Amino acid sequence: MPGTIIIPEETLAAYLRAIFAGFWNAGFRKMIILNGHGQDYVIPMAIHQFGKKYQVPAILIYVHWWLACKEHLKSKDEGGKIFETPFVHADEVETSFSMALFPEMCDLSKAVDTKPTSFLPPGHINNSAESKEWPVKWFNAYGAVGMECICTPEGVIGKSTLADPEKAKPGIEAVLDYLVKLHDDILTSYPPGKLPPVDKVTQRSREEIEAVIKGPHNGGRHIYTLGYPC
Repeated sequence: MPGTIIIPEETLAAYLRAIFAGFWNAGFRKMIILNGHGQDYVIPMAIHQFGKKYQVPAILIYVHWWLACKEHLKSKDEGGKIFETPFVHADEVETSFSMALFPEMCDLSKAVDTKPTSFLPPGHINNSAESKEWPVKWFNAYGAVGMECICTPEGVIGKSTLADPEKAKPGIEAVLDYLVKLHDDILTSYPPGKLPPVDKVTQRSREEIEAVIKGPHNGGRHIYTLGYPC
């Protein structure tokens, strides 16, 4: 679409690695990364690249938040109780969540309905909410569906006219409940000042790791002595 800026996957991964390193260096060594759809395959790669590059004790957990409430995203024919149609993109489900979270950016009078395109029969490629739990994740295939800019130039795949913010509230509550539990469980296992055991999570020398844990203002060194983000 005009105005869209494409960010290559490699660029995003490098950007995320730099953010993780910067936060870790500033003392934020337990991080929850929250994402709501796109680049779902890039973020785990960036986390693992950070871990391999620096090998510092830390906790980085990525939550694709649709998966924290997927029971609330199922359509009625999938066993759900709220939505009439399966979750795809900018459809009944996603537009309902958008209306609940940022209503000022939504205008349902401009909503349109479209039909998804697929070159394979059902049973193979799951949607991004993994509501059907089919074997292939949505980003693990190429050429199995038509290009959206050709098949659905409206930017909608599904029935956005069915959207209602009330439909999204149970799912939003489930996500928030899970994030609180995840946060609390991390801090219960590793309260402030405590990190995963050095001898279990890195093969760098203890002296090297303890120096960057202390930081440059406490008699140690900064994380960039282990490697500069790139």
